[in-house]
Amino acid sequence: MAVCCAILCLGAVMLAWYLSEKVKSCSLKATFLKSIVSLLFLTLAVWSWYARGGKPEKLGIFVILGLLCGLLGDIWLDLKYVFPAQDTPFTYAGFLAFGIGHVLYVAGMAVQFGPRGEEAYILVPILLGVACGFLTTALEKPMKLCYGKLKPIATAYGATLFSTVLVAGSLALRYDWHETALNLLFAGGALFAISDLVLSGTYFGEGRDRPVDLILNYLTYYPAQFLIAFSLYFLR
Repeated sequence: MAVCCAILCLGAVMLAWYLSEKVKSCSLKATFLKSIVSLLFLTLAVWSWYARGGKPEKLGIFVILGLLCGLLGDIWLDLKYVFPAQDTPFTYAGFLAFGIGHVLYVAGMAVQFGPRGEEAYILVPILLGVACGFLTTALEKPMKLCYGKLKPIATAYGATLFSTVLVAGSLALRYDWHETALNLLFAGGALFAISDLVLSGTYFGEGRDRPVDLILNYLTYYPAQFLIAFSLYFLR
């Protein structure tokens, strides 16, 4: 536990450093600092899994691969600001990486915690997650957003994001909130969703790219990833 706490503290320090650089300018230095913060949540996951003896193997592998996708997505989405001419390909790459990450989280939870004969605890929240993905982009005008040509991938990504939250919550409820790993996955997923709702305004709205928006985004996103990573420490 001491090592996990040390990684979390270091992550908080590096996040503060990254934010101080990011609010000043979009630079390669800021991207480098961001990649270090992301590497730390991946390190936390690997160490947490190692501390539990590498078991259970199923969820651990899925979560670590999902966090690796998150690290790649973090780098690509930051580079879109450093190289504005390459905005579209970096945005697509970021969406794809994070979307694959959420699919891995859902698959890991299904394999590890899915109760036999009670598949509804997984299938129903996935269907609701897909519906939420379509609903989010369908409401772009009331939310004063414009997804443009990115609407299809934003819809698909929203479906994977909300599926992560809902599947984690559904399974946590199924186990009466006694599985700490599931509880942390649910909390992490919820913070992830809040972060991306803020980010939607930054990417697809107007006047929502203020320093306060950036800070709110990362103060929900990084705790989300660290909670997901730390969940491996509580696997039984």
